[in-house]
Amino acid sequence: MEKQKDTWLQRRGIIFIHVLIWCIVFAVPAVFIQRDGVIHWRMFFGFLPIFISFLLVFYLNYFYLVDKLLFRRKRTYFFLVNILVIVGFALLLHFWHQIEFMIGNAAAAVPKEKHEIPVIFFIFRDISSLTFVAVLSTVMKSTEQISRMQSRQMELESAMVEAELKSLKNQMNPHFLLNTLNNIYALSIINSDKTSASIMELSELLRYMLYENDKKYVLLRDEVNFIRNYIDLMHLRMTDNVTVSTSINIQEEKMSKIAPLILISLVENAFKHGVSNDEPSFVEIELTEKEDGTIYFLCRNSFFPKSEDDRSGSGIGLRQVRKRLELIYSHRYSWYQEVEKHVYTTELIINPS
Repeated sequence: MEKQKDTWLQRRGIIFIHVLIWCIVFAVPAVFIQRDGVIHWRMFFGFLPIFISFLLVFYLNYFYLVDKLLFRRKRTYFFLVNILVIVGFALLLHFWHQIEFMIGNAAAAVPKEKHEIPVIFFIFRDISSLTFVAVLSTVMKSTEQISRMQSRQMELESAMVEAELKSLKNQMNPHFLLNTLNNIYALSIINSDKTSASIMELSELLRYMLYENDKKYVLLRDEVNFIRNYIDLMHLRMTDNVTVSTSINIQEEKMSKIAPLILISLVENAFKHGVSNDEPSFVEIELTEKEDGTIYFLCRNSFFPKSEDDRSGSGIGLRQVRKRLELIYSHRYSWYQEVEKHVYTTELIINPS
C-alpha cells in the first residue's frame, strides 16, 4: 500500500510539472501586452500554431515514439520518424506564416530588397526549435524510465536482501540448536542433575529465537538478556578450571536496537573453541554502548581448535555473521579477528545509522 501511494505521488508530481510548463507556454498573451494595456491577440494567434506544434511533437515522442521505438532498440526508425515529423511540422509552419504574411500584409511598408530574409532561415529556425522540443521530450521520458528502473532495482535488491536474511536466520536456528544440544548432551554425561536446568535454559533461548528472530531489529537490552541466558546455560557444564568474565554496559533508557542473534554467534564461538575440560581456559566478554549509539563488542578466549571430527556446524556461524553484517550494516561496521599465543580475539564495532 505504501509503494502504491509513493507511485501515485510521483505520477502527480510528473503531471504537475507538465501542466506547469504548458501553462507558462500558453500564458504568452501577457508578452504581447503593450503599455496601453491592450493585448495584441492577432500576434498571439499568429504564434499559436508554433505552440501547438511544440505540444504535438513533444507528446508524440513522450507517449509513443520513445516507448515504441527507442526503448525497443529501434533507434534508426526512431530518428527517421522524428526527422519526418519535425520537417513536416516545420514546412506546415512555413506555409502558415506565408498565409499570415499575405493576409496581414505586415511588411507592406518595408522595401522588399532591403529587409527580405531567406525563407530557408525560417524553416531552419523552426526545425531547430522542434528538434529541441523532441530532444527535451526524449530526455524527460528517458529520465522517468531510468528512475522507474532504479526504483524497481532497489525494490528487487531489498527483496533479495530480505530473502537472504531470512535464509540465513533459518540456517542459524538449526545450527545454534545443534551446538546447544551438544552442550546439553555433554552436560548429561558430566552431571545428570543439571540436565533439567539446562533444558529449561534452552527453552528460554528457543522462545526468544522463535518470537524475536523474525524481526529485523530487536531491543539491545533483549539481546543482552538472551546472551546472559546463554552464558548461564554454558556455566552449568563448566568445570572449575574455566574462568568466565562479562562486562556489559548499555543505555537501556535509549531503547537502542540491534539485529537479532548477531552477537550470540561470537559468544557461542568463544565457548566452543575457548573452553577445555582438561586445561585452564577463559572467556572474557565486553559489551558497551557508547553515548553516540556505537555498539562495541570485544571477546577474548583461550583457543583450543576443534579437530575435524568435532567440527559441528563446520564454522557456519561466523560465515553467517559476516553475511548478515554486510547485508544489514554495510559500511557501518568493523570486525577484527586475531589468534595470538593461543588467545583468540574478536572485536566488532557497529556504528549508528
